[in-house]
Amino acid sequence: MGRIGLLVPSSNTTVEPEFYRALPKEVTLHAARLRLSQIAADSIEGMVDDIEARSRDLATADVDVIVLGAAAPSFLKGLGYDREMAKRIEAASGKRATTTSTALIEALKHLGVSRVVLGAAYDDKVNAIAKSFLEANGFNVLSAHGLGLVDNLVVGRLDASSAYDLAKKIDRPDAEAIVLACTNWKTMDVIDQLERELGKPVLSTTQVSVWAALRAIGRIEGVPGYGRLLRDLTAPGKETQIA
Repeated sequence: MGRIGLLVPSSNTTVEPEFYRALPKEVTLHAARLRLSQIAADSIEGMVDDIEARSRDLATADVDVIVLGAAAPSFLKGLGYDREMAKRIEAASGKRATTTSTALIEALKHLGVSRVVLGAAYDDKVNAIAKSFLEANGFNVLSAHGLGLVDNLVVGRLDASSAYDLAKKIDRPDAEAIVLACTNWKTMDVIDQLERELGKPVLSTTQVSVWAALRAIGRIEGVPGYGRLLRDLTAPGKETQIA
């Protein structure tokens, strides 16, 4: 049994349903929302103004860990910003915390991956920030492509086929893995198929968030259906260190 607290952008309509489907029956999800409608740098920065208050709210549900389930708000200001966000959550709530961006870095290291291609729902500006964040953490981003979207509700209405199509388009032989970024972008249902067809790990920001949360509460049994990372929950790396 475990309880996961999830901080969600207010206009995100995807991350909670995808979390629910992937979580084992004995693990429950409890969400709080942070106001965001546009995936633009100024809006993203303002989203975390209430992070302490919402984290304290989640702590009253006696959650075991709190995840900032949003990629852009946890990589916006570059190297170390994800861990800064986690520390703010922990200080306010008294609970362990991590972020989507932290989880992505840890998942890539866990799989021993260094060369990736990046696909995202973002516009060029936010996509460039995501690329820089990965590079600052030691990864070689061979290429980065976005769908050019800013309205978060529009992103949430996209079918998972948009993630499938972009992943197929951006793959290249020298990439060791594909990263699909934005937790409001439906990705989970196409990860297994993409891995079978492309022969390499596919990491989405929702998938890595689920992975980090489950490892944080001590879950060691894998979750099938959402790619290698969740299927083989602990192999080959060691337990995730929560920021």
